[in-house]
Amino acid sequence: MNIRSMVRSRTGRMVAAVALAVGVAVPVVVTSASAATPLTVAQALAAQDGRTATVTGYVIGQPTSTTTVLRSGFTADTAIAIADSASETSTGRMLYVQVTAAYRSTFGLLTNPSLRGKLVTTTGTLTAYFAHGGLKDPTAMSLAGSTPPPTSSPTPSPTTTTPGGGYDDTYYATAIGKTGSALRSSLHSIIKVQTKISYDQVWEALKDTDQDPANANNVILLYSGRSQSKSTNGGGVNDWNREHVWAKSHGDFGTSTGPGTDVHHLRPEDVSVNSTRGNKDFDNGGSPVSEAPGSYTDADSFEPRSAVKGDVARMIMYMAIRYEGTDGWPNLELNNSVNNGSAPYHGKMSVLLQWHQADPPDAFEKRRNQRIYERWQGNRNPFIDHPEWAASIWS
Repeated sequence: MNIRSMVRSRTGRMVAAVALAVGVAVPVVVTSASAATPLTVAQALAAQDGRTATVTGYVIGQPTSTTTVLRSGFTADTAIAIADSASETSTGRMLYVQVTAAYRSTFGLLTNPSLRGKLVTTTGTLTAYFAHGGLKDPTAMSLAGSTPPPTSSPTPSPTTTTPGGGYDDTYYATAIGKTGSALRSSLHSIIKVQTKISYDQVWEALKDTDQDPANANNVILLYSGRSQSKSTNGGGVNDWNREHVWAKSHGDFGTSTGPGTDVHHLRPEDVSVNSTRGNKDFDNGGSPVSEAPGSYTDADSFEPRSAVKGDVARMIMYMAIRYEGTDGWPNLELNNSVNNGSAPYHGKMSVLLQWHQADPPDAFEKRRNQRIYERWQGNRNPFIDHPEWAASIWS
């Protein structure tokens, strides 16, 4: 005998559900809802609540800060700004779209400057980017109605053991096989291409790059090793602030956008420990540092805890290669002094090279490098990806 029941849907319509008593299934046809219509940029800007959405807009340029969008002379492939009009001039009516590694060869403006003015559709998370209305972590990007797959393999895990972090054939292609001064010159040309962020944006960057793997609400302090709430950043006692590992007075670049805001050498640290380190060079020895177990200091040097000695060394090396005096900033160099003062030098080189060898890159440092590359600056620290390059340059 047939049994027929009537079920009322949420919209009040009656849907018949039919089954046969003899156990023979009656096929039920389910009509799926049609795909959601892509949002306009204006709609996406009004819905910055973490939802996943598809947005269509015209490519305006490359965002580099909350109020700056480059329309030429692009410096990176990591982000695009889109708008409802191809002639839009107000950044307040633009959506900042993150371009992750899988899509950069097709949708990055440094590689594809002709993309400007074209219509792009992208799907991702509606959330702030560059402290501005944005779309992050795209899962699809298409141009003029097409839906091409990502043009490169998915980003490898930050803990991968692949040489060069998997970037030898792409990011480091022009450096592979070189040594000495030729390697140095090639690496400088590669890593100087970056998105520059403001000193205020560094707060948010550090909350991402230095996140405690065991607690997403905390950051790990560099010298102290302490896990501390992200929200306790500031200048008060026991707050954490922004430590310049390459002391900003060594070259007198301060906190202006450039070396003073380069996240590759900025780390969270306890306010008082940051003050104790001051602008001292790095060397072994001294007295124990309160609130930073395993760290030591004396009148002219600072020794970090063993777990981050290599991290410190590689940050100093990065700065020496990135800033060569060619872009309006001082030519930063390593030397063997611990009394560098305001000169654009940092030591002690022989000790830093020892620390680099003794403390190779770990999972935290590799994740940090990847995060800076993907989400903030679009460049990498080559000495994390290729530790052996340090000896080739500073032998």
